[in-house]
Amino acid sequence: MPGKPTGLRIVLAEDAALLREGLAGILERAGHHVIAAVGDAPALRAYVDGTAPDLVITGIRMPPTHTDEGLRAAVEIRDGHPRLGILLLSAYIADAYVAQLLDATGGGGIGYLLKDRVGHVREFLDSVARVAEGGTVIDPEVVRHLLARRRDDGPLGTLTDREREVLALMAEGHTNHSIAARLFVSEAAVRKHIGSIFAKLPLDPDRDRRVSAVLTYLRRA
Repeated sequence: MPGKPTGLRIVLAEDAALLREGLAGILERAGHHVIAAVGDAPALRAYVDGTAPDLVITGIRMPPTHTDEGLRAAVEIRDGHPRLGILLLSAYIADAYVAQLLDATGGGGIGYLLKDRVGHVREFLDSVARVAEGGTVIDPEVVRHLLARRRDDGPLGTLTDREREVLALMAEGHTNHSIAARLFVSEAAVRKHIGSIFAKLPLDPDRDRRVSAVLTYLRRA
């Protein structure tokens, strides 16, 4: 795809050795450089501080407790490197992880994918590219889970059903062209809906409007 970043310098952290090696292979074959592939959070933090990568990809569960060490490391990394893209991988949906992930956002891209998504190699690599470019990519299953429990108070309550559909697809990382194809409407109609969304939601002036709208939507879920 034209414009997609290649040759990214990536630090990869995943405690399952087989998955870690598989991810490294996928990334390397796509033209990226895995400058470190580690199995625990301290090593992840050390390599990020020492190598200044373009992107971090990390699992959430890490030794020694196998709970949220990867997530906590990602939050610390974002505090110290606010422009660095971070893509988290999880075996399941956890509301607390989503909230902490979104609260940790700075200027860099952010992503949260379920590990099953890695099996869809093209989708996974597209997500890597979007996060490296500063975008937000949330797994469709996570978005659907949030939709099922989302509050409609405040500005989100002013969105139409179609605008919510568009915003949910934006949260999944879809382009205008992809949204139009999925909803069977024109790209002009999608742009109109997005313009209305931007007008209705309180957006962060220091962020890209598309990213800010998605984060506003997910934080209020």
